[in-house]
Amino acid sequence: MACAAVIVPGLLRSSVGTICTQAALLRLTSGALRHLTLTSIMKSKRKTDHLERTANVIRREVVSAAKVCGAAAESPSVKRLHLLVADKDFSFKAGQWVDFFIPGVSVVGGFSICSSPRLLKQERMIELAVKYANHPPALWIHNQCTLDSEVAVRVGGEFFFDPQPADASRNLVLIAGGVGINPLLSILRHAADLHRDRANKGSGYEVGTIKLFYSAKNTSELLFKQNILDLVNEFPEKIACSLHVTKQTTQISAELQPYITEGRITEKEIRDHISKETLFYICGPPPMTDFFSKQLENSHVPKEHICFEKWW
Repeated sequence: MACAAVIVPGLLRSSVGTICTQAALLRLTSGALRHLTLTSIMKSKRKTDHLERTANVIRREVVSAAKVCGAAAESPSVKRLHLLVADKDFSFKAGQWVDFFIPGVSVVGGFSICSSPRLLKQERMIELAVKYANHPPALWIHNQCTLDSEVAVRVGGEFFFDPQPADASRNLVLIAGGVGINPLLSILRHAADLHRDRANKGSGYEVGTIKLFYSAKNTSELLFKQNILDLVNEFPEKIACSLHVTKQTTQISAELQPYITEGRITEKEIRDHISKETLFYICGPPPMTDFFSKQLENSHVPKEHICFEKWW
């Protein structure tokens, strides 16, 4: 599954059918939490392990108990989780990931948060989307995780979008491949929340335009497509998307057809959005992130305007 390694630092919520009580989380005592995280860290030794790959990446010190409050299939290969995190010291920036500690599983997972920080603030909830893989944390999520399962999480990552109210307005270009959509969806949702705030209050950070380029094998593997289209329709002058499919074998629905391009995201499409006010966020397989970051550099985009993260 996608255990992220941060390479370059960067600057909607969903309804949950099952209600979790914060008091239930208290059953996971601080002593048990320490034992769980320390044991997992000591045993998590694989060469390609998330903890090793991200050893030099900034993490928060807080390790928080979490409870699974909802689970659903987001695609044939991806499972979506809602987690209740009652700990008020737990917070994250849009685009960051969590170390994911599972009782009885020695390997620590690393999964990007796909929800907005607003959902956590309002409901103490975060959302993950995990692709099936022959990796212990992903296998546990797909085969053993149930409602009320208890885990622990810790925030890390230098790939995020966290503008302050007085910051200069920036356009965003988000480039996603496969489950690399997760942190970029968090950024997209956060930008939408910021735009709502400014519209309602008349103050706050001014979001520029946002263009999402998102590529997957076929439309069934385009994650969160309805959430994305809802935001495009809510903010037609601010948010646009181009959804790409590389191996589509079935007919594309009429609803999706206006947004779909068959074939990979091209260099020209990205180059057309270059400006001095634009930040580029890229997340996907290493060859994809390497290609677009290099092309942007060759087009004289400042390195500090190119933020990317690789997943494996």
